[in-house]
Amino acid sequence: QLQLVESGGGLVQPGGSLRLSCAASGFTLDFYHIGWFRQAPGKEREGVSCISSGGDMTEYADSVKGRFTISRDQAKNTVYLQMNSLKPEDTGVYYCAARHRSQVVVTTIFHPSEYDYWGQGTQVTVSS
Repeated sequence: QLQLVESGGGLVQPGGSLRLSCAASGFTLDFYHIGWFRQAPGKEREGVSCISSGGDMTEYADSVKGRFTISRDQAKNTVYLQMNSLKPEDTGVYYCAARHRSQVVVTTIFHPSEYDYWGQGTQVTVSS
């Protein structure tokens, strides 16, 4: 069974940092592009960052550029999202998602419909 599990969320003060992890089981992430999404209460799920299957290409939403860094460790079958200089507006449930590298993008790389496998999410709360 293909499964993604996020971890690393929590409560942090503004300006603080967190590192989220997305671990895969039941399949290797080597053939999948991975995206990080977040959803705040009452808002739509939005794309935050994504990384190609080979790790050579990354994309970031404008709202997190310069503060977040996505990376992957093939040996650990895990993708990370390092989040620095956190702001209250970064609060939400963070999800990782996978799409096979052979899939053609129909909408945008940050549209949730482009991804087939999802984790259960991890809560990030930025508050003083």
